[in-house]
Amino acid sequence: MKTIKQIHPGEFRPIADLITYSPMPTQRLQYLDPFLFLNHHGHQTYAKGNNGLPFGPHPHRGMETVTFILEGDISHKDSSGHESVIEAGGVQWMTAGKGLIHAEVSSDQFKKEGGPLEILQLWVNLPAKHKMTAPKYIGLQKEEINTFTYPEDEKVTIQLIAGEWNGEKGAFETLNPIFLSTIHMNEGGKFTKEVPSSENIFFYVVRGTVNVNGTEVGFRNLVEFANQDGTLEVSASEDAVIILGHAKPFMEPIVAQGPFVMNSQQEIMQAYQDYQQGKFGHWVD
Repeated sequence: MKTIKQIHPGEFRPIADLITYSPMPTQRLQYLDPFLFLNHHGHQTYAKGNNGLPFGPHPHRGMETVTFILEGDISHKDSSGHESVIEAGGVQWMTAGKGLIHAEVSSDQFKKEGGPLEILQLWVNLPAKHKMTAPKYIGLQKEEINTFTYPEDEKVTIQLIAGEWNGEKGAFETLNPIFLSTIHMNEGGKFTKEVPSSENIFFYVVRGTVNVNGTEVGFRNLVEFANQDGTLEVSASEDAVIILGHAKPFMEPIVAQGPFVMNSQQEIMQAYQDYQQGKFGHWVD
């Protein structure tokens, strides 16, 4: 089994009235190349007549965002002309590339009616060769994402977002090889997965408590593994949800400032200049 290096609890970082925890970046863990950043919003319940999510128009360059909507919804709009409302169980994958402006707010219906909300956003880096690629956005509803029962345990359900597992193929085509999944486990469920030593693992417990490679891990914790050959052996102490990903690190310089992730400070300065000069597209309400 792979060795656990450290367990990183999410730090409480509320945004307005939005409950938010973030296990990365922190002082103890900057990133797990190419996985850069995670915000876990909720779980919380919004009253009727709420203001919804607070993420109005803002720019990005040089990275990708993957957004997991467990409860509630997200109304997405960007300067490349994409608009959608993705509901509970759906996933958004946005490649910022050379730059765009986007907003992620709640739908008019959610703001009117309220309800439970739990949403996570993961930032994935782009290598230097793809940082200035054309922006792209795809939002998929729950029923559009390949979901299957783990062959050896019907208590485990895998929502395969990217990559392959047991001959199944993920819902999103990606610029760089990456495995990414949301795994729902009923109490007592078990699964194992081989991950090459050359790849970094992203393992975050969203809900419940699991035992991974002999260590109990509760919700809102990110597990950091050593880079060695071996397996992940996971069992659910109670009903649980995990986000599991893995990918080869790019091993390039990472310079992140605000919404931009580049390879040098000069590129960051250029990103701000390009944004101010309107090169990320124009926002139309």
